Amino acid sequence: MLSGGVGGARFIQGLLRLVERTSSATTVTVIANTGDDIWVHGLKVCPDLDTVMYTLGSGIDTDRGWGRTDETWHAKEELAAYGVEPTWFGLGDRDLATHLVRTQMLDAGFSLSKVTDALCRRWLSPIWGARVRLLPMSDDRVETHVVIDDPADGEQRAVHFQEYWIRHQASVSASAVVAIGADRSAPAPGVIEAISDTDLVVLPPSNPVVSVGTILAVPGIRDALRTTTAPVVGVSGIVGDDHVHGMARQLLGIIGVEVSAAGVAEHYGSRRPGGGNGDGILDGWLVDSVDAPSVDRIEKAGIPARAVPLMMTDHDATADMAQAAIDLVLPGR
Repeated sequence: MLSGGVGGARFIQGLLRLVERTSSATTVTVIANTGDDIWVHGLKVCPDLDTVMYTLGSGIDTDRGWGRTDETWHAKEELAAYGVEPTWFGLGDRDLATHLVRTQMLDAGFSLSKVTDALCRRWLSPIWGARVRLLPMSDDRVETHVVIDDPADGEQRAVHFQEYWIRHQASVSASAVVAIGADRSAPAPGVIEAISDTDLVVLPPSNPVVSVGTILAVPGIRDALRTTTAPVVGVSGIVGDDHVHGMARQLLGIIGVEVSAAGVAEHYGSRRPGGGNGDGILDGWLVDSVDAPSVDRIEKAGIPARAVPLMMTDHDATADMAQAAIDLVLPGR
């Protein structure tokens, strides 16, 4: 799976529920977006890696969908009392420990992949053993920035994605999304092999611009998706011409992609010869039942499609979505 944070993590839970239902020996590798990573108060923060890790390790705050359960905010309050910026990005006291360990290990010379593996020994190994593996998309520094019209003076400036999303609530006018450093990055160890050696690749309902899109910006990953023998199936995060969670509508508008299940499918493109824009990545695309009229349009773009309920109301409903994705591209499996 190529995953962002909240939506991807919840879909992974459903996929794992499906694995439990079938008592199969399936293993799941999650390649997580690290373009949202940010340095705060001297600490390396990896929001999407941590959201997946905490969610699968039963440590996530389920109401927010991010951060630790039973969190307190004493350190954030003390930093604010000193007037230390950024005051709009807060680190909870429990969450702080993860970032301290990560930063210390990075400073000691360990790669982000090695650090992530070490952190997952606490969160994933006791529950999933070797059946779930979490990989960063790259060990190199990639940061997504958004060019906005600064509400203070109207001037254009580039801000970190986290500032656009948290401080400005994705509500300010924006003109570009740039994954800085992506063109000079390399896939993390194991990423290309995971895509090449798997039976199935899933694009969950993660943001197509700053989650899946940023992963695809790492040189070599799109090519691996184009050449893998495994089918690649995606699940739309756009339902009824709007996002279910997050800010996909705003970001798709910035890059000029129609905000619809069909628009995102066409943006990803078909893997079939002559399909899409020539470097497409999809063999199948699930849309919500309300978007059933768009199935014909998607299939005319060379992408087999099916309409099913896509609301992740609980793990079983999400498991049904995962099964529908498998049925679309691997009938009978």
